[in-house]
Amino acid sequence: MHWIDRLKHLPRDARDTLFLLAVIAWIILPQVEHLPLWCSAMTALVLLWRGWIAVKGKPLPSRWWLLLLLLLASGATFYSHRTLLGRDAGVTFIIVLLALKTLEMRARRDAFVVFFLGFFALLSNFFFSQSLLTALAMVVGLLGLLTALVNQHMPVGRPPLWLAARTAGGMALLGAPIMVALFVLFPRIAPLWGLPGDAMGGRSGLSNRMEVGSIASLALDGSVAMRIRFEGDMPRKSDLYFRGPVLTTFDGREWKPLRSAFPPSMQLANRLQVSGAPVRYEVTLEANNYPWLPLLDATVDRPEVKGYNPRMQTDLQWRTDRPVSGLLRFKAQSYPAFRHGPLQQELALQDSLDLPPGYNPRTLQLALELRRDPRYARADAATLVAVVLDKLRTGGYRYTLDPGVYGSNTADEFWFDRKEGFCEHIASAFVLLMRALDVPARIVTGYQGGDQNALDGAWTVRQSDAHAWAEVWMAGQGWVRVDPTGAVAPARTGTLQRLLPPRSVIAQALGNISPGFEINLRALWEATNNRWNQWVLNYTQDSQLNLLRNIGFASPRWEDLSTVLIGLIVLFSLAGAAWAQWERLRQDPWLRLLQTAGNKLRQAGLAVAANTPPRQLARLLQGAGARATLASDAQELERIGAWLLRLEAWRYAPAPQSARNRRAALGTLRRDMRQLQWPQHLPP
Repeated sequence: MHWIDRLKHLPRDARDTLFLLAVIAWIILPQVEHLPLWCSAMTALVLLWRGWIAVKGKPLPSRWWLLLLLLLASGATFYSHRTLLGRDAGVTFIIVLLALKTLEMRARRDAFVVFFLGFFALLSNFFFSQSLLTALAMVVGLLGLLTALVNQHMPVGRPPLWLAARTAGGMALLGAPIMVALFVLFPRIAPLWGLPGDAMGGRSGLSNRMEVGSIASLALDGSVAMRIRFEGDMPRKSDLYFRGPVLTTFDGREWKPLRSAFPPSMQLANRLQVSGAPVRYEVTLEANNYPWLPLLDATVDRPEVKGYNPRMQTDLQWRTDRPVSGLLRFKAQSYPAFRHGPLQQELALQDSLDLPPGYNPRTLQLALELRRDPRYARADAATLVAVVLDKLRTGGYRYTLDPGVYGSNTADEFWFDRKEGFCEHIASAFVLLMRALDVPARIVTGYQGGDQNALDGAWTVRQSDAHAWAEVWMAGQGWVRVDPTGAVAPARTGTLQRLLPPRSVIAQALGNISPGFEINLRALWEATNNRWNQWVLNYTQDSQLNLLRNIGFASPRWEDLSTVLIGLIVLFSLAGAAWAQWERLRQDPWLRLLQTAGNKLRQAGLAVAANTPPRQLARLLQGAGARATLASDAQELERIGAWLLRLEAWRYAPAPQSARNRRAALGTLRRDMRQLQWPQHLPP
């Protein structure tokens, strides 16, 4: 390991610089996916350049180089974001500045600027992710920056990094109580508290548009969409349909929300009727930057969502007044037994019969042939649905995550050519065929199923649980849910078995070692992450006020939070002062006696250093006693000198003494010191 030996023998400046560069790289690494490619490349090259300078002992580049790089970075930032303001542009610029500042570390002051830029860059990670994994990574980065900061304040020489790391860890532990108090009690006053509005850009999730094949891409995303905790008995697995956008208008390529040609007075009303006992549950919805709440069918009562105003649409979808840009936790209740929509034919149902001209001619021909069959010429919607579902079950159709790229006639390709697809391929082809059979139908997107965590009992719904199903209008029943995917793959909707993307190398290795170990490890992580979401990310002002109620405040306000917080800070300050006093008293009592004696002699005019030993003080007093004009003064100085020699003997006497005898002798020295007549002025 030749390179390790070289690192061990580097000068201290080079070693400390390499450590600081490694910490900076660790802080920046989680943000690489959010930064422009040029920013990541430029930052990496600058850090490598600075490391090469440290190892080789080369001089730092001139300020002209830095000015040129700064201008290039400014121009590239403006080109990438069309502004130098805002979250994305600001983070990009601060990362570049942090890297460039390492090329200017000529003095300790420059290093301190790098440290504090590093702290800011560390915090900027939470603009993009507030997950537990990000928090743990940033704790490591924080300890690294504190270690580098402490190391800069250590004396000359070559102190080991572990010593600075131990001091930094102690500082972090001492500051932890204040940090917890600030987190728990610092008033969260909207709109100041929270992330910028653009902090959720780029999040994947259900869209209000569906191009055939788009939901299949979500199946590759294992990130959490929401977590559900049921109160009491949970519904059947086959009823776990969380309703999202309802898509009615089809232009041949893309499904979109209803764009009705009828005036509002003629459009369909929901006419929702529920029966049976409701299912009560608590939802922890991850931020998705979309204005809807995916709730179980069918939710009648408006869920109370702090900071949002949800409303139910005529298609039973619950929409909010603004995008969900932060973690939400709320309670809801739904009725699995429900009926909605008109019971008799209405003109507005024509919106759910429209077909774009020129698309899917073979599907239209299939519908015509079914209608020409005497068995189905006058068949109702329920009979036609049963016929089409039977065709899906027996026609050799296959449920797959990778059906290939479909052309413009997606329904024709599914029914006659490929005979395979994901849920949106199946649902789209089914709805188009039903419309061709003159049966009103539409697509509903959302989530279906989930996984129950064996550790905490919560259901985790992921983006990979995204699903598309159909609703068919039937006379006397209204809109009826029909999931054609269940006809092709019954396990998908019955036992909630999903098609899974290829696993990573690490997941395969864990699965090969122990199939159950990977499952248990994932369950443990999900339960831990859920606690993080509930206790940390979802800790709101309501939680703070509830805490005050629990400790005795009748009608707490945010001003009360400030009062309690200030009181705790004062208490912590007093505790710190008491601890400092205790530490001072814990100092070596022998050194304390010697320091007290030295201070008294310095006040009398004797020139002694702070580290002068007792024997040397005694010699100096002997000389002062020889110059004394009064015999009494000389005798008193002689007594002080004898006391100093006894003090030295207590410390360095070779004769072994028990701890009890040593404490008694020290007490005697302390009493004798108080009885001595210390001089007010010594002769020169």
